[in-house]
Amino acid sequence: MIPEPASDLSGLIERFDHISLAVKSVEQALPLINLLGARFINGADHIRNQFRWVQFQLADGSRLELIAPLSAESFLQRFLEKRGEGLHHVTYKVTDVEAAAAQAVTSGYRISGLHLHPAWSEVFLHPGDAH
Repeated sequence: MIPEPASDLSGLIERFDHISLAVKSVEQALPLINLLGARFINGADHIRNQFRWVQFQLADGSRLELIAPLSAESFLQRFLEKRGEGLHHVTYKVTDVEAAAAQAVTSGYRISGLHLHPAWSEVFLHPGDAH
């Protein structure tokens, strides 16, 4: 039996946004993207954190993101060495990222990467707590 949560994020979650796969090379992962019939949406190189991200949209409107390291110094290179290619993160759009982060902490989760920007904000549940 699954216990009822004392409090959850359901009032803050607007929608599922995307799933992100960590890959060694975006180019080498393109056959999977083609198999899924996904189309390119956008992407860029994040120079400061040394990784490339590229998003694709599937026929049902859902999105898939590929992230790949740009150098051996990238956090993503360490991730791949430790865990291999595969799921990196699942993203939900919320109405209030600070309230969502606070609720996660109140519920016993560690957070990392709380970034607040005028155009977008993000927070991650610590990987050690997110199964």
